[in-house]
Amino acid sequence: MSSNSVSSMIPSFSTRLFMYTLLITVFQLDSARELFDEMPKRDNVSWSTMIAGYSHAKLCHEAIELFNEMISLDIVPDNIALVSILSACAQLGELERGRFVHDYIRSNGIRVDSFLTTGLVDLYAKCGCVEIASDIFESCKDKDVFTWNAMLVGLAIHGKGLVLLKYFSRMVAEGVQPDGITFLGVLIGCSHAGLVYEAQKIFNEMESVYGVARESKHYGCMTDMLARAGLIEESVEMIRGIPGGGDVSAWGGLLGGCRIHGNVEIAKQAAQQVMEIKPEDGGVYSVMANVYANTEQWDDLVKIRRSLGANRRAKKITGSSLIRLNGH
Repeated sequence: MSSNSVSSMIPSFSTRLFMYTLLITVFQLDSARELFDEMPKRDNVSWSTMIAGYSHAKLCHEAIELFNEMISLDIVPDNIALVSILSACAQLGELERGRFVHDYIRSNGIRVDSFLTTGLVDLYAKCGCVEIASDIFESCKDKDVFTWNAMLVGLAIHGKGLVLLKYFSRMVAEGVQPDGITFLGVLIGCSHAGLVYEAQKIFNEMESVYGVARESKHYGCMTDMLARAGLIEESVEMIRGIPGGGDVSAWGGLLGGCRIHGNVEIAKQAAQQVMEIKPEDGGVYSVMANVYANTEQWDDLVKIRRSLGANRRAKKITGSSLIRLNGH
């Protein structure tokens, strides 16, 4: 390889300086953006790094605006920029913008490798287009664990548990080593589909068969699933087996199951644990109010509502989900 060829692969000093500064200011994106704006010449590496920083920090609108500016200046984005913008679109539910990026990839003849395939699968799966995500997934010849995980998680969040288990079996059969995200997706999919036995089997095999350590999020998923299935005692035993004790997600899952099945005593215990771990979580008061109302324990209902009013730190976080389509 000639010296000119080698030098052409080395980023310019300004680009390397920008990339280094962005790395050390990963949570100071305003400073990084100031440096970016002051650069006399910005190549696609600089643009891509800034877009990736915004996307990683979940500043998705900023990432999309910068990508639009990049395209308007006829600067060709690399795969890092494309995957980052697909991730930003997926996080916002911006299906139309994501489709624009996909069309841009096709119209410019950009090779879709496993890295880019993962971004596309993640976008379409999270936006509800599971069939399109599956088609893109199947077209990839060099799928890695991240590509498989994107497909598995997409199936999981849409409750396609049986299909997910088939994909997981294929993944293992093709020699792809699953990781913690793989198992989280599988457990969530089983939970949404009510596949308790299958989830228990896979959970028990995580360490012994696949060599993947169980983490608190895996335990939390199992406790939530068991409790929602009415297996309250099994859920309690699962929490007792968590190294270091249960976290908010584990106790919250147990509390949710108790609400469904009217187990007041264990609901009280779970609620107390949540309040101790996260006293600002006002949602626990609402759940307990529902528990008391469903069991007609009106005195306790009044007490829990008064407690919520007295706790100035408690805030109820409202859940939301959205997708943008046809301008709406």
